[in-house]
Amino acid sequence: MPASILDQVTLGYQSVWNRLRQCCAVQLFVGTDQPANIDAPHLVAAISSFWSAQAPSLLLSPQSPQLLCALLDQAPVDSARIEVNQAWLQDPTTAQRVHHAHQRGLQLVWRGEPGQRPNVALKPCFERTIVNLSADEALTSLRVSLHKHHHANQEAPGSGLRSPVLAGQIYECVASRVLVEHCLDQQGAWGVAGWPVEDVLHGYRHQRIQPGQQAIIHLIEAIDADESNEQIEQALVDEPLLAYRFMRYANSAGLGLRTEIESVRHGLMVLGCALIRSWLLEQLPHAASDLNLQPIRAAMALRAHLMAHLLDAGEGDELRREVSLCGVLSQIDLLLGEPLAGALQRIPLPGRINQALLSQTGPYAPYLSVAAALESSDTRAIQQVCDSNGLAAGEVNRVLLRMLGAAPAHSKRGLLVV
Repeated sequence: MPASILDQVTLGYQSVWNRLRQCCAVQLFVGTDQPANIDAPHLVAAISSFWSAQAPSLLLSPQSPQLLCALLDQAPVDSARIEVNQAWLQDPTTAQRVHHAHQRGLQLVWRGEPGQRPNVALKPCFERTIVNLSADEALTSLRVSLHKHHHANQEAPGSGLRSPVLAGQIYECVASRVLVEHCLDQQGAWGVAGWPVEDVLHGYRHQRIQPGQQAIIHLIEAIDADESNEQIEQALVDEPLLAYRFMRYANSAGLGLRTEIESVRHGLMVLGCALIRSWLLEQLPHAASDLNLQPIRAAMALRAHLMAHLLDAGEGDELRREVSLCGVLSQIDLLLGEPLAGALQRIPLPGRINQALLSQTGPYAPYLSVAAALESSDTRAIQQVCDSNGLAAGEVNRVLLRMLGAAPAHSKRGLLVV
């Protein structure tokens, strides 16, 4: 397998969230400037080599019709699922390739623009669809959701409306929390691609968001099980709001520490497990159980992991922890509901972190820029960000695949299993 195949493409990603608000699939956007020169079987093999059996399902989304055709013609039948964009099916030869790919056993997923659905002739070729609701369809869905909510505990005649959201499909560009709940909780959609971060957080505009209940319980159990400092630190950092509060607690006047705590690891070592466990128990009664917050927390944690692993292999663990903390705090303003500068003033941080977060300068800024850019389907923009920050796209691809492919899959159901 050519080692250079991942140097010839640019990757981005989007998570797909299931009814439990767990990442059940990863949509991997694949772009290239020279699609005609891409060896599709080797590309699929290179990507798949990073994917563990415990990782979320993988969906490849080619960003050009030429790359799609290469994958349809040459991708192994036991490889990742392939997205087929409706816009490219206007070409009869592409539609014919879809038929042939389906006949030889390739697993295909259809995707269209708002209001579109696959045509009757091609629909049997797709095992699942990625649907983007039109404005009218979204409005109808919300009305059906409201009717179901009002009549949840009583016998009532039908509203006369039928939801356009179908069970077992994937929905993207879902702009509101209510619509997400309608798709996943009421209609049995398989997943939602992306997440309505702004609308979910808007619902908390008049109250403080609390750390997640499950994260706190997990940490208490980890301490009780005498797990290592590395494991406890990782669990703490994976809950961004809890990590921020821990930094504030470790530097609070009430503890009377003589030195400033500038990292989670330092705080763990100075405070000790007994004191930290007591602090966690104090947080538990106020903890949040809203599952709609979990995709937001998970995305922040993944950004932190990406930043830490984008560092050169020779860098030490201490520096990686610092870069990871930078990633964890990069969006903490969203959870706190206040400007980032004000939030960061309350905790002592290394100057390198403040530089990256407040002025997009310093040694950590390139890693933050690239990690944020990867959360997109715009592979051209991702390539430009990598180039401008002096990071090789191929190495960035390998780090991204390593992070995504090793992530635990909470759902035991595959992408296309009903």
